[in-house]
Amino acid sequence: MSPSRAKPIARTTSSGSFHAGAPIPSLTNPRRNASSRYQTFPTTPPKALLESPSDASSEVSDADVNETPLPVRQLLLLAFLSLAEQTALNSIGPYLPEMVASMPGIPPNEAGLYVGTLASAFALAQLSTNFLWGYASDRIGRKPVLIMGTFSLMCCFCVFGLCKEYWQIVVVHVAMGLLNGNAACVPTVLGEVTDRSNQSKAFTYLPIIYSLGGISGPALGGLLVGKTGPAFPFLGPNIMAAALLACSLIVVGIWFEETLDESDASFVKPAWFEKLTSLFLKRKSEPRPKSWSARWPRGRSHTAPLLSSSGSTSDDDDEDEDDLQRDQRNDEADTKSDSAKSAWRHLSSTTLLLLCTYLVFQLSNISFNSLYPIFADTPPPAGRDLLPSKIGISLSLAGVATILFQAFLFQPLKARAGNLGTYQFGLLGIGIAMIMMPWVGYKDDAPLFGLGSGEMWLYIELGVVLIVKNICAVGGLSSVMLLITNSAASNASLGSLNGIAQTLSALGRSIGPFVSGALFTLSMNVHPRGEVLVFSLFGGLAVCGWAASLFIKRDGLESDDWVGSDSERQSDEETAS
Repeated sequence: MSPSRAKPIARTTSSGSFHAGAPIPSLTNPRRNASSRYQTFPTTPPKALLESPSDASSEVSDADVNETPLPVRQLLLLAFLSLAEQTALNSIGPYLPEMVASMPGIPPNEAGLYVGTLASAFALAQLSTNFLWGYASDRIGRKPVLIMGTFSLMCCFCVFGLCKEYWQIVVVHVAMGLLNGNAACVPTVLGEVTDRSNQSKAFTYLPIIYSLGGISGPALGGLLVGKTGPAFPFLGPNIMAAALLACSLIVVGIWFEETLDESDASFVKPAWFEKLTSLFLKRKSEPRPKSWSARWPRGRSHTAPLLSSSGSTSDDDDEDEDDLQRDQRNDEADTKSDSAKSAWRHLSSTTLLLLCTYLVFQLSNISFNSLYPIFADTPPPAGRDLLPSKIGISLSLAGVATILFQAFLFQPLKARAGNLGTYQFGLLGIGIAMIMMPWVGYKDDAPLFGLGSGEMWLYIELGVVLIVKNICAVGGLSSVMLLITNSAASNASLGSLNGIAQTLSALGRSIGPFVSGALFTLSMNVHPRGEVLVFSLFGGLAVCGWAASLFIKRDGLESDDWVGSDSERQSDEETAS
């Protein structure tokens, strides 16, 4: 075998996905190199020198050859965990304004401010521990972090319905944010079990799960309020949420397999930790079992030197290979330690603009999510005076429509518009939905066209606005996750880039609820249509984010399933190579 042929094959095995000229994908070959933890960065598919243009095998679809099989079992377990978590967290929204207003010492016309403060406290708590949970998952594994986060969230819901003072609600909300690291760990697991060839499928399912939680959660919270008696009227939905989290905790604890390779953990125990553990542990701890990804069967072609004959393999070759892998792991550890310091210096203008618009996206999205229950619960003229059950049902029905869109229409539209086009559409749609929301009618308005009643048209208008917002939110979130992943310059900077993105996301989610709640409280004193001011402010911010996103360059940001024009695809492939 000549060196010219060996080079493309070596690049194929390290790229993390299958390409033309690579071995036929099967479970006997590794899905990707352990060093490529999150994704495969764009590379031009290598072609063998002896490959003929007229060869029938060259006409095989790239999707059939290159796409890596998804680990269905792992994804289903992760989906169940995410569904339980999102159901529990979304169950709070419908009754939270009423719960806060019922607390002693809360002025009725300032409930919006206190509700927004709660959401901001939760997001700030997450902001302060995002990196710590991510660091912990890199050291002790993904599964322990998922288990600890779910258990902590379950305990918080067990006591949330028993709160009788506002400060108690704040403490529980802060604990939910501090002790739950699943928000940082779940996307990490997704990145570890996917590559560029199948990332669109895997990253699309996560917003679907969030949408399902947006259906089951509000329905659970709105319909079970008051079912446990007047002493603790909000205990019912919290007990059900805790029970669902307990089920997911058991399932994940038994069947979920670790995705972090033990060789990648590089856990160096501090001296104080060694001394502390030596006082309590008399025997050496058992090594952690090999991770799910580490147990992929390794083909001989991926471990033996390419230039050696089939009969010349020796123990020296194995030792050289072990030394090479050890050196690579050491280099990786050095790179990881320096990547956080130099992350900002290596960000391109496209990545910086993408991160800025992502901050606007999250700020606008969470502000809408915080404003809608307050707006719907507040008496007229500033609000629409809906019961918690009506608020929960409206959110659930909008979630059903979003699920149908995500399941049947989103993927073809994203393949046509691309990650960037879908993200831009999401930003614009959120802005339009926020501007439309305060213009919905009242219950006692005259029916449109003389049909039905004013209350019926109120629910129809609310449903349309909620569906538009939800579709744009889940579509934009799916796309921006892929854009951020594909914009990283290398694997060494990907972790730091994701950390920066999550920090900006938490920043937007911490500022949005407090500012929107405070502005809505102030707008109640403005007549007429004071509520228009706060919705228009955040809607205009989203539109500005959309305008800024038009300057993001598409080059190198699209997934393999993008169906763009020939010139656009050629430009993207040239940039990727």
